[in-house]
Amino acid sequence: MKQWNSRKIMVFFFVFSVLFLGTVTIAGYFFREKALVTDFSRKNLPPCFSYPFGTDWLGRDMFARTMTGLSVSIRIGFLTAAVSAGLAFLLGVLGAVMGKIADVFVTGLIDLVMGIPHILLLILISFALGKGFKGVVIGISLTHWTSLARLIRGEVLQLKESQYIKIAEKLGQGKFSIAFKHMMPHLMPQLLVGFVLLFPHAILHEASITFLGFGLSSEQPAVGIILSEGMKYLAMGNWWLALFPGLFLAAVVLLFHLTGDILGRLMDPGHIHQ
Repeated sequence: MKQWNSRKIMVFFFVFSVLFLGTVTIAGYFFREKALVTDFSRKNLPPCFSYPFGTDWLGRDMFARTMTGLSVSIRIGFLTAAVSAGLAFLLGVLGAVMGKIADVFVTGLIDLVMGIPHILLLILISFALGKGFKGVVIGISLTHWTSLARLIRGEVLQLKESQYIKIAEKLGQGKFSIAFKHMMPHLMPQLLVGFVLLFPHAILHEASITFLGFGLSSEQPAVGIILSEGMKYLAMGNWWLALFPGLFLAAVVLLFHLTGDILGRLMDPGHIHQ
């Protein structure tokens, strides 16, 4: 049997992470109705064969609630990461391509957003928009684009000094044509990796503001709500109400971070022969 090199090992972990996260997302969708079912005859049951994560004070299946909550978080993470990555790409390219005034505006906006404490700005936006799904999505989308935009801007500034870009300018091609036809292929790896790495930040911040009461409504089985409610019953010995949702949230965040890191290494030409 041929010995696996580091690249094959990375591909294996990448596929495993994607399959695990996809399974959690799909499972949460099918457990959505079961997560809301209450049955007082089975309330406060510790983990057992029938209920691997136990039940809560209303007799709700904590495994179903955890899977549904993680599925909601992953879907919100996908939506907000996509919007944030799109904003980062557009502003990063515009700042570097459209001249000094545009660059000053974009860099100033980046510094302004990054200068405000992240979680505070997110809470303010979510609260101003009435909290709930809309407030969380818009709040996360508007606060997670800055680092990627700065990276994209730096890459574009380097590409502008390339010979083929200068030749394209002398041939009369417009700035947007050069950006999307000639620069886009070089920016796609950074954009794709940045998009994946935005996931764990989005999921953690969604859970954080929901835990604090500024996110999703209490009717939804979100992870932040599950943890917030479970913390009230820890003193009564119901440790499973917070342990399993917390562990699975940490696992999902770490797997997204691992997926982004592996994707970046796989797309790096320097690792292709390892």
